[in-house]
Amino acid sequence: MAAHFCLVNDWPDKIIQGEDGMAEQAKETYAIECKKITKKFGTVIANDEIDLNVRYGEILALLGENGSGKTTLMNMLSGIYHPDGGQIYIGGQAVKINSPVDAMNLGIGMIHQHFKLVEAFRAMDNIVLGTKGKKEKAKVTSEKIKAISETYGLEIEPEKYVSDMSVSEKQTVEILKVLYKGAEILILDEPTAVLTPQETEKLFHILRKMKARGCAIIIITHKLQEVLSISDRVTILRKGKSIETVDTASCDARKLTELMVGRPVSLEIERPVMPDCETILKVVDLSVQKADGSVAIDDISFEIKKGEILGVAGVAGSGQKELCETIAGLLQAQKGAILFHKENLLGKTPSEIIEKGVSMSFVPEDRLGMGLVASMGMTDNMLLKSYQKGKGPFISRKPAKELAERLIEKLDISTPGTETPVRLLSGGNVQKVLLGREIESSPAVLITAYPVRGLDINSSYTVYDLLNEQKKKNVAVMYIGEDLDVLLELSDRIMVLCHGKITGIVDAAKATKEEIGMLMTGETAEDTIGKEEA
Repeated sequence: MAAHFCLVNDWPDKIIQGEDGMAEQAKETYAIECKKITKKFGTVIANDEIDLNVRYGEILALLGENGSGKTTLMNMLSGIYHPDGGQIYIGGQAVKINSPVDAMNLGIGMIHQHFKLVEAFRAMDNIVLGTKGKKEKAKVTSEKIKAISETYGLEIEPEKYVSDMSVSEKQTVEILKVLYKGAEILILDEPTAVLTPQETEKLFHILRKMKARGCAIIIITHKLQEVLSISDRVTILRKGKSIETVDTASCDARKLTELMVGRPVSLEIERPVMPDCETILKVVDLSVQKADGSVAIDDISFEIKKGEILGVAGVAGSGQKELCETIAGLLQAQKGAILFHKENLLGKTPSEIIEKGVSMSFVPEDRLGMGLVASMGMTDNMLLKSYQKGKGPFISRKPAKELAERLIEKLDISTPGTETPVRLLSGGNVQKVLLGREIESSPAVLITAYPVRGLDINSSYTVYDLLNEQKKKNVAVMYIGEDLDVLLELSDRIMVLCHGKITGIVDAAKATKEEIGMLMTGETAEDTIGKEEA
């Protein structure tokens, strides 16, 4: 028998008592209840008898390290996978969710970290895409979208094309998509990963409105301060098991971390103070185009000193990727100069940069696409960095194997052996392999693009420690990051990019998240200072 559920728009009459009051019925009813959910992939148990529940009118945060089973569990709730054991209840009734269509019919909508939108379509077209029934007139559809938007404070232009939207606007379209289809249970996967602090607060305001009107919300995020800010309860998963569900009000970041990892973990990021050193890398009037001819980097200038970590912040697509690849010699610039001491590297390939005697290491965003060869083991991936230094026609694998073994011990890399293909390792271990290889070449300049993206807390703090070790060795480090809290703690200065331009370079020890957020939206440092003085 199909589960009974109310559409979101029915909630005000059926459950809400006044605009802000929630009826006892809503408080007592579980929107979703998972009992002993099990999912296996071959011999691997991804979910091991997991229990989870979320009430109507509640925000539940789901926490866990990489491989803890969060994604697998949510994929079962959204109909992508089917459980091998256990039972899912929606609104108190047992259900089987065999497809995303089943999930939507049960009022479940999932908003993925990587949006599922058609860029060439308008917002309105994307919202109604996949709905069944008689085709409505555009005016009627637009009015329905407007009504839902006003109910939850969602600001969107129905006629605007997705290709012309900001990341925040695209996320709003995704939320409207599931609400338009009648979802009352929302699952959000890393919803703030690419948002500014201001956009994040706006999203949280919307989620609180949805909660007040009876929606059940599950949010997956690795940002502990956001968990503490937005959620009512937190369910922690570890190695495929549900460890505990706690009231958010009774927790702090340290307790949540201990529950995730299973032991105490220091959340302190060191920022060693180094003596004022000379500039080692200077970028002057640099302009770079994307493959389609549009501007990626627009006439920017900055410098990095020895023993400094320069953080780079910006909304996704602001030119971070192109900047890294241009400095590393992988992308050609249209104009400008990249000076290593006084040697201009502009237009030089990576091989030519090495031949010039420039010691530079690059940890790219795409670890297995650009950084490592996925089908190779650690030994051969070590060789990729050093084989050109060999003399004669033959390559000795012995030094590379010794380096791989040394990195396994030093960085606690979990791998069956040095010949195991790196694609079989977890994301954290892959990143340790790549970063370890790059820093072992004793670089003078280290460029890292999103080095902790997708990593668990343990692996992330290992990376921060490695970067600080390089800083203490007088290496100039450029750190492209997404988490502003980390950027503010780890960096000495933060350079903010917006649409390929530098909107400000600030002292990380004195800057605030709000200031960085304003710069990320395009306001210059002068604009921000002017507002503060006003």
